Amino acid sequence: MRHAKSAWPEGVADHDRPLGPRGLRDAPAAGRFLAEHGGPPDLVLCSPARRARRTWELAAAELDSPFPAPTVHEPRLYGADAAELLDVLHGVPDEVATLLLVGHNPGLEDLVLLLAAGADTEDGADRTAGADAEDGAGGAVEADVAGRAVSSGEEALDRVRTKFPTSAIAVLTWHGTWTGLRPGEAHLADLVVPRGVRDSS
Repeated sequence: MRHAKSAWPEGVADHDRPLGPRGLRDAPAAGRFLAEHGGPPDLVLCSPARRARRTWELAAAELDSPFPAPTVHEPRLYGADAAELLDVLHGVPDEVATLLLVGHNPGLEDLVLLLAAGADTEDGADRTAGADAEDGAGGAVEADVAGRAVSSGEEALDRVRTKFPTSAIAVLTWHGTWTGLRPGEAHLADLVVPRGVRDSS
């Protein structure tokens, strides 16, 4: 999952940029999508950047679970490219079946394409990972507030290649261990871009 849409205040360092009004609406919608499609992950690895941390705080508040997902603010996610993100995945404990990455583009978009283009499978436990995206026309299918509209398979891959918007969640699955995950071995099961509703008052 990529952080929700951020603001660009003058004089604020990139690492410290907050969410903008749209991001403050969309991040909870992302949490509602997660709540309706599997609930809290086993582990969350979140960029320490302010916009990513706030995205996950708002999303996590919507999960309404008595067992909050363990969250690690992983410095390597900030500014990481696809190869560096894959290296982070290789360090995930094997007991983690469902992982959520909250980070940035272009790294997340490139990671999805690295893992899912020409996907194949191997024997082992089912694993699931989610990644998040930036806003823009011509991108992934946008979900309503409940996150209903999704793309999957080749259609989803084509949309990722076109645009990976803010708040986008890419769901990847594969068989095997985290340490054994290699390029091309994952399947892009879903791509969704949850959107909050603008207050018209």
